[in-house]
Amino acid sequence: MENKLKSTLVIGISIIITALILGTAFKNRNENLDTISVVGLGTTDFISDEILWSGSFATKSFDIKEAYNKMISDQKIVADFFLSKGFKKEEFTFGAVQFNKRFREVRIENPENVYQTKYEQVFDGYEATQTITFSAKKNPDLMKRIEEVSSKTSELINSGIELTSNSIQYTYSNLPNLKHSLIEKASKDASERAQKIVNTADGSLGKLKSASMGVFQITGQGSTEEDSYGGNFDTYSKNKTARITVRLEYELD
Repeated sequence: MENKLKSTLVIGISIIITALILGTAFKNRNENLDTISVVGLGTTDFISDEILWSGSFATKSFDIKEAYNKMISDQKIVADFFLSKGFKKEEFTFGAVQFNKRFREVRIENPENVYQTKYEQVFDGYEATQTITFSAKKNPDLMKRIEEVSSKTSELINSGIELTSNSIQYTYSNLPNLKHSLIEKASKDASERAQKIVNTADGSLGKLKSASMGVFQITGQGSTEEDSYGGNFDTYSKNKTARITVRLEYELD
């Protein structure tokens, strides 16, 4: 009799707990039906107003002093080249000279056993490297000159200098204001979308329940690159497109 009573109590408690769970789920389901979530998009095209371009050149010698003196001589040739292209001394900068020891691998054979070949690292001189950097901000004329000269550095080969050119990087000086503007556009777009949806369904839009912002994306204009979870930040295109999404959740009256 006692076991039967315990069994009845367990079943009764289980029924009550199940009812509470189902009741909560039903309540949450109804609450979800009383809201609407929409995503708005803010996008704009813009032109970069900052540019950064650099190149490097090197020389080699078994004597470190000789390598340095040769680098100083080459530096003057490089500077004169850019001055002849219309640049001023203050419009480019040289980095510090970097030195690296170079080694080459030499094969050493064993006359007594041809299968016991060894390789040894042999000092092959000092390599001196230096960079030259150009940058401009909100200066269209200087930007244009940098773009033009970046493709003409092969002319330095006639002077015995091979300048390795890096890719031009384009950025924008006022990204915070651009981002704020896009957030406003995306929020307005989301709000208008929500209003159109409830109007079509003869409903009424209530107060804003929550808002969240997507990742800020910058790509080249016309790019088919997909949005990245961590955000895209294109630096290789002068003409860019910026976009951001905003998700708004409203209550329904």
